[in-house]
Order: sequence, then C-alpha cells, then structure tokens
Amino acid sequence: MIRREFLKAGGALVVGFSLRDVAFAQNGTSSAMRAAVPGPPDAKLIDTWIAIHADNTATAYIGYVELGQGASTALLQIAAEELDLDMNQISSVRNDTHVTPNQGATVASAAIERGGPTIRAAAAEARHALLTLASQRLGAPVDRLVVSRGVVSVGSDAGQSVRYGDLLGDKPFSVPFTGNAPQKPVAQYKIVGARQPRLDLPDKVSAKYVYVQQVRLPGMLHGRVVRPQGQGAYADGARIVSVDAASIAGIPGVRVVRKRDFLAVVSPNEWDAVRAAKQLKVAWDMPASLAGTEGLFDQMRSAKTIDSVISEKGDVTAALGRAAHRVQTTYRGPYQGHMPFGPNCAVADVTSDGTTLMCSTQSVYGTRDKVAKVLGVPAASVRVQYYEGAGTFGRSCYDDAAQAAAMLSQEIGKPVRVQFSRTDEHGWDNFGPAHLADVKVGADANGKIIAYEYDGWQHVWSTIETAEQLALGTPANESPDGTSRNLNKITLGSMYDIANLRLNNHRVPGIKGYLKASNLRSPLDVSFAFASEQALDELAHMATIDPLEFRRRNMSDQRWLAVLDAVAKAANWTPSTRPGQSRRASPRAGGRVVTGRGIGLGTHMSSYGAAIADVRVDRDTGLVVCTHLYGALDAGLVVNPAAVENQISGQLVQAASRTLKEEVTFSNTNVTSLDWNSYPILRFGETPAVTSIVVQRMDQKSTGAGEEVVAAASAAIANAFFDATGARLREYPLTPARVRAALAKA
Repeated sequence: MIRREFLKAGGALVVGFSLRDVAFAQNGTSSAMRAAVPGPPDAKLIDTWIAIHADNTATAYIGYVELGQGASTALLQIAAEELDLDMNQISSVRNDTHVTPNQGATVASAAIERGGPTIRAAAAEARHALLTLASQRLGAPVDRLVVSRGVVSVGSDAGQSVRYGDLLGDKPFSVPFTGNAPQKPVAQYKIVGARQPRLDLPDKVSAKYVYVQQVRLPGMLHGRVVRPQGQGAYADGARIVSVDAASIAGIPGVRVVRKRDFLAVVSPNEWDAVRAAKQLKVAWDMPASLAGTEGLFDQMRSAKTIDSVISEKGDVTAALGRAAHRVQTTYRGPYQGHMPFGPNCAVADVTSDGTTLMCSTQSVYGTRDKVAKVLGVPAASVRVQYYEGAGTFGRSCYDDAAQAAAMLSQEIGKPVRVQFSRTDEHGWDNFGPAHLADVKVGADANGKIIAYEYDGWQHVWSTIETAEQLALGTPANESPDGTSRNLNKITLGSMYDIANLRLNNHRVPGIKGYLKASNLRSPLDVSFAFASEQALDELAHMATIDPLEFRRRNMSDQRWLAVLDAVAKAANWTPSTRPGQSRRASPRAGGRVVTGRGIGLGTHMSSYGAAIADVRVDRDTGLVVCTHLYGALDAGLVVNPAAVENQISGQLVQAASRTLKEEVTFSNTNVTSLDWNSYPILRFGETPAVTSIVVQRMDQKSTGAGEEVVAAASAAIANAFFDATGARLREYPLTPARVRAALAKA
C-alpha cells in the first residue's frame, strides 16, 4: 500500500490508539464514507451528527476536541441520554476535517455550553426518527413505544420489540436536522447530571494513550525551527541578517530550509536535528523596541489609547465624594505563558494529492485554513486530524508548529515531524496579556458599596502565527474580535449591588513595542479579580466588617450568594474583622511564619465562581505557600459533576501557580524567561490541597466550567496574604522579593 492510501485509511500510527476500545476509532460505514471527501459535512443532516450501527451501538460526531477537560465524555452523556442508550453503547471519533462537523473552536469553556445543545437536539431528532421506523415495524403508534438501551418496545411487552441496530444498522438516516424533535425532560435524566468516569483516562494512566508527540509516519524526517532565543516586539518579528550553513557541515544528512525569515533544519535523525538547530550560526536583526519588564506598565499608561466606557450607571464621582470609606490604588498583572509540559508538535505529509496533518489544536478547521494559507493551496486539500498534546488552555503554539511542519514537508517532499524545544515554547508563545488597573471604590458608614470605578489598560491580541509571519512576511495584526481585549463587566463588580459604577477601558494599540499576546485560561480575568476583589476586601477592613459578611451584605443575586455560601461552608469560614486575628489557629502575632485566609469572587464568561485560600508566609525569606484552596462553581446544569470537580481542582492549582510564581520577563530586545528556572511554576511540593464544590442547577442551562474559578482563586490568595501579614501586594506574582519589599514598607 502506498503512503497516501495508508493515510487515507486512517492508519497513521506505528503504535495503536485506543480510548475504551471504541471512542475516537473511526468505525462504521458513515465514518468511512465521510473520510473520502473534505468536510465539513452538512450540519443540517442528522447523519452528520449521529450514526447507528448494526451491533446496536451509536457514534456521535462532535466538533469539539478533548483537551483533558472531560468534555468528550460529557457530550456523549448528553447524546446517550437523549437516545436512551447506555454509555457503553456510544462512542465518538477523532476530530478530523474529513469526518467531524465544524462547531468552531474549543475555547471559552464552549464545549458543553455551546456544543451540548446541538448534540442534544441531534440525538433527540435521531431518536424520533428511530421511533418512527419502529412504529412502522411494530405496528404501534409512537406514543406507545418505550426505549431501553436502544431496544424499542410496545409498552412493557418485550415480545414486541426491535433494536435500533435492526432498524438502521450502518445505513444513513437520510433525514434533515430540524432541531424541532421533542427532548427528554430534565426530570427524567439518568445519565446527564450523574458522575461518569472519563473515557480518556484509562489509557492515559496506563500509558496506552497516543499523544501527538508520539505519532510517527513511514519515511518521516525530523524538523526543528531555528529562531532567536526569545521573541522581540510582535511588530518586528525576527529578520535574518545571515546564515552560515557550513557551521553544521559536520552533522551528516541535515538540510537547512529557509523561506524568507522562516528558518529550520531537517534530518532523518531527531538528535541530529536538535544538534543542528543549536549549532547553526545565524545573525538576527532584533531591534531594541521593547520597554523591558520594568518599563512595561509606564509604557502602557503613557500610550495613546482607544478609550471606551464598558459599563456605566449612576454618578460615581459624587458617590465617592460622600463615601465614609474610600480605596484608591493601582494593580499590575504580568504577561504569562501557556508553557505546556510537552512542547508543541505536529506531523505533516504534503504531496501532490494533498496534505495530511496530525496535530494538537483547538479547532481542526481553523488550523486547516492557517496551514492552507502558508502552503498556498485550497483549504479543502488539507486534512487535519486531531491528536491531543499537553494541556494548553488558550492559544499556545500548536498552530505555529503545524504551519512549520507543513511548510517543511512541502519543501522536502517527505513527511516531517516538527517538535518545538522548551526554548521555542517559552520564548515564542502567544502570551497571556499584561494588565494595568486603577481602582476607586467607596462605601457608606453601614458598609454598603456606593461607588466603583475601574480603569484598565491592556493591549491588543494577535492572530498571526510566528511561522506565517516569518515565512510570508505577513504583517503583525490584531485579533478582529475586539471584545477579547476589553474589561469584563461580569468579573468587575457585577456580582455586587452597586448603584454608581463605571468601567473605563483603555485599549493600548499593541502591535508596536509589545510582546505577542492572545488567549490564556480565563484571559485577563485573573488580573481583573486580583485588583477588584483586593480593593473591595480593603474596603471591608476599613469598615471593620468581616470580608465574607461584607460581600453578603452587598449582594442580592442568589446564584452568586449560593457559591459564596457554599465555599464558606466547605472551608468552615470563621468571621473576623482584623487581619490575622481569631480566624486562624496560628494568629499573626509577629512570628516568622504566619498564616492567613482570604476570599474572592470572579468568573470568565457566564458562570459563578467563589474561592477561599489558606496561605503560609515566611517573613524572612518572603516565600508564600498556598496550603489549601477551596473553589465553588455554579455552571448551571452540570452534565458530569466528577469532571467539573476535576476542572475546579485544576483551576485552583493553576491559579496558585500564576499568582505566586509565573511571570514572563524580557529585555529591550527579547524574552528572557526561556526555561523553568527563569519562568518557574508551582512544584509538586508546593501544590495546595484542593476542595472542589459543584453547585448543581438542573433547572438552568449549562454554562462554562473550564476557567470560571481561576480569577476568584487568584483574588483569594492575594487577600489571604493580607490577612496573614497586614500588607497588600498590588502586583503579582507574589514573589519573595516583592513580599519582602511589601513587608518592609508595611
């Protein structure tokens, strides 16, 4: 069999791939028929979403990818519920631009909130079509039919029954997807809302799961990109002055590939490619156009910004003037990186027949378009197959690696695997953007918040991958979606009853003089909550009101109150009006090691998040350790509480790492945090104990659960530091140097 036919058959791996034997395996006539033509399949047909097989199982075709969040299991729960199947009767397939529908990118906690309703409606319509066929087969009206495990019976008469597989087995429905079929009432749910083991975990914990880094093709070569040690200003890119190919003449079989300023090496041997990438002598033009880490926030404040009022009500200025207690202060949040443990990787095979690309991505169709652009070919000629990589939580370098692999394969004429190095990943990430905030808040003598004003500066986000920018000379640009760069009015004050509020957005045109920035888990909300919730916490202490009671006193939204009360109950919150006094078993009392507890609220999109943090601070070393984090989340109807508890746990740990450790540093020319020493993350020994609380709302629509507690936890850690020390830190991460400086000043 020639390679192209081998790939079309889906047999791209040297090692096998299994997810509970059936999930992600392209089984059945429907999948085989789809694979022959480019997608996306017609979203208005039931066959695009559901297939019924002769063995009485079903395949659900889902447009969202599994990123470790458990969505692939939860979406199958939704489909199984509507089809009246057990979980062992339903599976999904690998995301593939020749097979699966286009539901957009797996971002913004969208898989269940946006993907769930479509899967539910499609499964309900498929069930309705199957019942119509069963009615004809059994000679009974549809309203007399009942279904259990895919077996349709007339009432309770098992003698009058037929299986789904006998009605349709591996044949198409050939009916339109109208979305009008009746759906199961929530009161009848048995699978949705129940704890279900994640289908991807058995193979992951037994090391059978195949990640993109493990994909191999026959005759494959290994590629490494060659770039400066860390990106400079996004608008500048990186320009090659000269390349000395003779510098790697001693490494046999290595080929240098250059396309404008895109530079890479390719070799039959991976280690030779690694060596060549390190040894190749290249002179780069790297302008000194960055302000450097220390000058970043002054540069943002002095920039000519595009200003807008995101939300406004009442008269903030007048309310501040009559407030009995006022807080006015500035907060800073750094660039932060995605920094997956396994750097990004992609495998591409470009031939005259078309392109097959195996990669990690959050949108197989979006990646297809980007790769087609750099190859100069129609998008339909590119087939993208999804393989999970290390967790990304935003837009890391997965498309950058995919474009690089595709261009190298096109140039060399063989399959090429591109594996980024740690320096590539750290230095050329799409960083989470930095943020600067001025906050003014005021309360009356009774502790009621009467004024809230937030001024926030953040620069624009990028969309052009580095590989494309260097290879095609595509100018740096900003994301067309301006809302991603604006203040989030949900996190900023919406949970409180505030009569006078104004949110002033200062959009910094970030193409020149700034690093490349994009989505990072709960983008910007960590900075928003770090500032907003600290200011309000400070207001509570001014009014000598317990921070939990202060928040309750200023809230009437029952869903916000519910998560606040749930996390307080789980943590056994003890009221206190003085930092470090009476709440903790080891009060502050001037000792070297002190402890504290803080609370915070926050979200990202439309869910409700609350957190409580316990911290320990060493006054001499400045080391802050988060010992326990509690997180409560109301995400409406939670399809799989076990998966959401896992998500909350991950959010809490990541929040601790980002609040205490993580910061991208850079000079006037380029990024300098290129490894785990210069960009530290939370170590296992520093990881807090976590308690996850799901506030189930079966009567509400499902909303996001992948990033909605991160911001709340960050704020809780900052407030716990104050509770322990009596000092405020208004810039994160809470590094030992910043802690010692704050304590000295206090």
